[in-house]
Amino acid sequence: MRVVKLGRDDYKVYEPRCSQFNEKQQPKMTDSPNSPPKNTDKPIEVAPEDWAERDFYYLMTSLVIPRPIGWISTMSEDGIRNLAPHSYFNLMGSDPFYIAFGSHNEKDTVSNLRKVPEFVANIVTLDLLEKMNFTATNFPPNEDEFSWSGLTPVPSTKIRPARVGEAKAHLECEVVQIIDDRHTHIVLGRIVHAHVDPSVWRDGRVDPKLLDPVCRLSGSGYASLGEILKVPRTSWPKVEGTDGQEAMPGRAKS
Repeated sequence: MRVVKLGRDDYKVYEPRCSQFNEKQQPKMTDSPNSPPKNTDKPIEVAPEDWAERDFYYLMTSLVIPRPIGWISTMSEDGIRNLAPHSYFNLMGSDPFYIAFGSHNEKDTVSNLRKVPEFVANIVTLDLLEKMNFTATNFPPNEDEFSWSGLTPVPSTKIRPARVGEAKAHLECEVVQIIDDRHTHIVLGRIVHAHVDPSVWRDGRVDPKLLDPVCRLSGSGYASLGEILKVPRTSWPKVEGTDGQEAMPGRAKS
């Protein structure tokens, strides 16, 4: 897996992206008298309240990797486009099909969805890494990240927000629920339409090597897929009567 690190731009002249707090009101990550050890020869046993919030955040985002990125496009009730990456993101079901993404604090994405409950999850590929990262800048609510990033807004098929024309795939979604728990906001959306570029389609499905999705790591780290392995699933009739491991399928390179 190849690792890439990118920094996040901060436009000091702008107010934070959050639409409900000014800079002084923004909730800060809490402090704690305890800090993670620099090195250790013992297992780490820790609860969220044991460390400063930022330290536990880095632990969680270092363990739950790699994460896909939902590049979420929304629109305000005044029709202003918004585009922001969310790596708390994944597919959540298949009958019906749902995706979910999470946001720390009430940023423009969530604020828009409370009024226009539709969004596109644009799939981030490695060729769009820098542009995706740039849209994480704390632009004010009345600024269009499509324009700032040199991206093409393309009309969606079933919903109002635009999709990213340069992206290789898009999932159009309707909001079903927004879960609010302190400063965490989780959006559950039902997929109503999918777009896939022919350049990533091979043998009746999406080829992951052709798609080349970005994998989110911790901090400013990102990675590409790297080596792909295949491990077939087995079934109980093939396992029953064995010692278990002798019936365990092995891996093979894709």
